[in-house]
Amino acid sequence: MSDRIQTHTEPQPHHDPASSSTSAAAAAAATAPEVTNAAPPPPPPPPPPPQQQSASPPSKIPVRPQKIRKLSPESSTPDPKPSAAGAGPKSKTANASSSKASKNRIVASRALAVPRVVARSLSCEGEVEAAVRHLRDADPLLGPLIDVYPLPTFDIFLTPFHALTKSILYQQLAYKAGTSIYTRFLALCGGDAGVLPETVLALDPHQLRQIGVSARKASYLHDLARKYQNGILSDSAIVNMDDKSLFTMLTMVNGIGSWSVHMFMIFSLHRPDVLPINDLGVRKGVQHLYGLEELPRPSQMDHMCDKWRPYRSVASWYMWRFVESKGAPTSAAAVAVSASLQQQQQQVEEQQQHHPQQPQLLDPINSILNLGAYAWGQ
Repeated sequence: MSDRIQTHTEPQPHHDPASSSTSAAAAAAATAPEVTNAAPPPPPPPPPPPQQQSASPPSKIPVRPQKIRKLSPESSTPDPKPSAAGAGPKSKTANASSSKASKNRIVASRALAVPRVVARSLSCEGEVEAAVRHLRDADPLLGPLIDVYPLPTFDIFLTPFHALTKSILYQQLAYKAGTSIYTRFLALCGGDAGVLPETVLALDPHQLRQIGVSARKASYLHDLARKYQNGILSDSAIVNMDDKSLFTMLTMVNGIGSWSVHMFMIFSLHRPDVLPINDLGVRKGVQHLYGLEELPRPSQMDHMCDKWRPYRSVASWYMWRFVESKGAPTSAAAVAVSASLQQQQQQVEEQQQHHPQQPQLLDPINSILNLGAYAWGQ
């Protein structure tokens, strides 16, 4: 046994080197799986650039299409129905804003093309001449009238309270009768400078009646003076008010209507752009000027005379002169009851001769108006 073992073990150290190396390689090959399991393999070499570009999109493709699909309905060409429904209001607002912008540009261009004429008080130097030039260009039919008649003058300078008091005294009276009462009223107040609110309030109805002022007109005068005393009206406020506000405030006074306010604004304040639409003389002048078959209604006057702005006061003055040249009366009073006024004036004068202390009452009925601009000194 021992001999066999020796013969078996002794040859091992004397193996061939090639065989030993092969055995070592085999052993290494046998142990290689254990080494791979123990440590990760080395990283693979990086791919070339073209392969990297082609290989990277697959990893990002699942994410990007979702974002593209969400943004595509508004930007790209999706289904037409949702785009029309979603973009409809925006397109409408965009169109509306663009149309408004275009309209604003058109209005601005028109405003630049047609400069606005700013009128001053007719008592300012050269303003009447400027008004005549404007009216001649705005309405060629006024040219012959402007050539025939001299330039109008606006040179009455009374305080607003004095002028309004005078207009109340002249209401519904013939010019001669109104002048007579007005002269007595001035004497009662102590002259022009004495026509003040406190002076008028101090006059009782009996004193006013003695100079020919009716009880109704006395109440009108007292109402005007009371509004001055309470601060509702004042000369400075009246001068600084615009036409619309002034019309509203003055018609609050008892006895002062639209016609009286218009006459006051033209001949006392010298406002340049006042159109007395209720004055019969101006309406008849417009009828003759434009060859109308019927007398224009007050509601039609604003539209027909709009071309006269901003000098409708001067154009109205020419309408009064035009009607006078036609031989027609210049106001509703002269048309309706001119003969009646003359008859009443004669009756009053006869009564005064028989009864010197009896007051002169001239309040004709049937809605008689003043005699045009003559009550204001024209």
